[in-house]
Amino acid sequence: MAIEVFEHIPRKTLVAWNSMIAGYSLKVDRRSCILLFGRMKEDGIKPTLTILTNPNLGLERGFEILRQMVLENVVPNEATFTSAARIATAKEDPEMAFDLVRQMRGFGIMPKLRSYGPALFGFCKKGMADRAYEVDADMVASGIVAEEAELSAILKVSADTGRADKVYEMMHRLRAMVRQVSESTVGIIENWFRCEEAAKVGEETWDVCKVREGIVRGGGGWHGLGWLGSGDWRVTRTQMDGTGICRTCGEKLVCIDIDPKETQIFASSLTNLACHKEVRADFVQFQEWLQQRGPFDAVVDGANVGLTNQHDFSFFQLNNVVKQLRQMSPSKRLPLIILHKNRVTGGPAQHPNNKKLLESWKKSGALYATPPGSNDDWYWLYAAVSCKCLLVTNDEMRDHLFQLLGTSFFPRWKEKHQVRVSVSRCGLTLHMPPPYSIVIQESETGRWHVPTITGDDLETPRQWLCATRAIDAPLHHL
Repeated sequence: MAIEVFEHIPRKTLVAWNSMIAGYSLKVDRRSCILLFGRMKEDGIKPTLTILTNPNLGLERGFEILRQMVLENVVPNEATFTSAARIATAKEDPEMAFDLVRQMRGFGIMPKLRSYGPALFGFCKKGMADRAYEVDADMVASGIVAEEAELSAILKVSADTGRADKVYEMMHRLRAMVRQVSESTVGIIENWFRCEEAAKVGEETWDVCKVREGIVRGGGGWHGLGWLGSGDWRVTRTQMDGTGICRTCGEKLVCIDIDPKETQIFASSLTNLACHKEVRADFVQFQEWLQQRGPFDAVVDGANVGLTNQHDFSFFQLNNVVKQLRQMSPSKRLPLIILHKNRVTGGPAQHPNNKKLLESWKKSGALYATPPGSNDDWYWLYAAVSCKCLLVTNDEMRDHLFQLLGTSFFPRWKEKHQVRVSVSRCGLTLHMPPPYSIVIQESETGRWHVPTITGDDLETPRQWLCATRAIDAPLHHL
């Protein structure tokens, strides 16, 4: 048995002690865990924080160990408190979970989003809306940005308890932070609009000028002045046509503006990240090259376009895209083509026709070969942002590189500038950015349109939720 082997170890290491405690915790032998913990201290081994991470220890035993570790001057970390909070929530004690988050500051530890989850979800599950709002307020005060899961949980408890003001607030926070919602979230929103409480709230008359001023102030697509209209809601799953008109209610969605200052800030942060991740001299050289030859009307992610629906890289397909973009350009100028140097010098690039094509692009100042060892994503993204132009790529830009940008601006910019490519038997098609913003929109008449992540508007139409009053109220001036 493991315990017999353990007892014969002359000098028991930290790893050996932790392994035995973990083994007993899996067997839910809490008494043995505590006894081993005591012997561990007597043996002169300083306990570590990993002991608390197994919920099989139980709430009381887990906190008993935590208190003892504090007495032993073992400084807890964020993971320790979060694990303890999860144990508390498993025992349906979100109050304890929230208290643990607040205790973290006493140890100089900054909570993370995951630290708040046990308390927030615990309160929401119990229908304790006011306590959930307190957790949310604490998150905001700590600079923690809630994501869809957290906002959706608060939205649900608000709807379930009839807190129309909080439902409205969460709808706008989802609009600002999430934009397109999951099926589970849209289900919560749909249930809200169908409930009796939703039919009771809303202004029957309102100042149209004030609402329009709010829309302009917010950049379009929302006013934030509260529920408008009265009576039951008509709620439908729907789609938009190519111009952004709702196929159910006929409302035309708007294209929300991007502040030029935001673009400049984003370009600067992009430059800093690229210079940190890439060889700085290489990227600076590209910036100088772009400044001399730009701006361009479009930038092409050459590798992505040349491989779309292809087993091998196709210069023929890439050139088709380049020619279409040149035809669309007001100045009939070639777009900027970004290719890794390996694509320019090896493989299909050696074919005479492709050599000739590459040479023509170089002479026109339309080709940039990124250096060996570089990530060409930084190059084509920076070029498109700095030139304020279209970006042709099917890259969804969701991987770690783009997560580093960590800003709500990026999805808004991508929506307005990304051109996608599809290839079929009929040929190659460029899908231009939609003439409307794919984001939760609130109209000046009180209608709501909520986009879901179901569908991509290429192969499958995106699904939307349309919510209008059963009897639309006319516009009223107060």
